[in-house]
Amino acid sequence: MPKGILATLGAGLIFLLLSPGQAAAQSSIQGTVTDSSGASMAGVTVEASSPALIERSKTVTTNGEGRYSVIDLRPGTYSVTFKITGFTARFG
Repeated sequence: MPKGILATLGAGLIFLLLSPGQAAAQSSIQGTVTDSSGASMAGVTVEASSPALIERSKTVTTNGEGRYSVIDLRPGTYSVTFKITGFTARFG
């Protein structure tokens, strides 16, 4: 194989390895849910919704430490809601 072709293939491979993929355009929303006393809350349903999503919303549940992460989100504006039995919504 001529050296010019090998150099071109090598440069192309390096370009592919260093180029950000489509996944780099994806993002996430993450955080920790706490109650008014600051205690973390497990089992809270977290829903992120947006017209940017094909499925219109993604739902996750907080872990034992109250943490959540909604992943693979497209760029856009999101509305996030938190729900758990026994608690009412409070804004502010």
